[in-house]
Amino acid sequence: MDVPKIEWPNGARLALTFAINYEAAGERSIIYGDDGPETYGEFPSYGTPPRRDLAMESLFEYEARVGIWRILNLLDSHGIKVTFFATAKTLEANSISAKEIVKRGHEVCSHGYRWIEHYTLTKEEEREAIHKAVKIITDLTGTRPVGWYCREPSVNTIPLLMEEGGFLYDSDIYNDDIPYFAVSEDKKSKLLLIPYTPDVNDFHYLSGRFGNGDEFFNYMKDSFDVMYDESLSRPKIMNVGIHVRISGRAGRSAALHKFLKYATARHGVWIARRVDIANWWLKNYSE
Repeated sequence: MDVPKIEWPNGARLALTFAINYEAAGERSIIYGDDGPETYGEFPSYGTPPRRDLAMESLFEYEARVGIWRILNLLDSHGIKVTFFATAKTLEANSISAKEIVKRGHEVCSHGYRWIEHYTLTKEEEREAIHKAVKIITDLTGTRPVGWYCREPSVNTIPLLMEEGGFLYDSDIYNDDIPYFAVSEDKKSKLLLIPYTPDVNDFHYLSGRFGNGDEFFNYMKDSFDVMYDESLSRPKIMNVGIHVRISGRAGRSAALHKFLKYATARHGVWIARRVDIANWWLKNYSE
């Protein structure tokens, strides 16, 4: 296998990056004009009747009332800067936290205007959603988002990001441990793709894969240990996916705290925001 030879800053062997998903007010809800409520929550879903699900709304609201502050303070306690995958509507509904995220040195990557599947949108709808998300995030935070992650992209997503301009990277891929470029059909444009992770992800508390914080911590630790060993000869990226409404709960936040203590104690680990990875890659491996 022909593995690209790469180096990380200061001789680090493993780049470790955290994506903090912030989605409250971006989920499906009757009050936002959807056909039914969101179905991904702490309680089992028994269908989507065409009426409000106040329990689901309350679960998402926990993000803005409590979870975001617990996560931000936890990151501060470890001196860690991360990337927030934030929907524009989330930041719009919680402008105080939007400003605080940037003030504390974190990156805001556009998670779309709302937390919806982009493959359900027409090309024009998706174009408008991308433009709207960029404008709202820029206006709220004072910083234009240079990254994109919409969770469920369409075949038009990358071409539309290139058309919009201003993006350094997209993270709607799960197929590698290092970045690579998407190239336009006419070969005149390219966009860096920084992989994300479906497995080292606290979303699996809700899927049933992780029953408690110890199970999630052990999976993060096992993933880290394997990738740390592999990266001695082949530097790579380890992703960790965190959701504010999930790991922002007290009992689950302990697993993230424990893992941060473990990872920061190891030599040769570059804990980086995705924008930092993008800038490094574009500077050193753009050809």
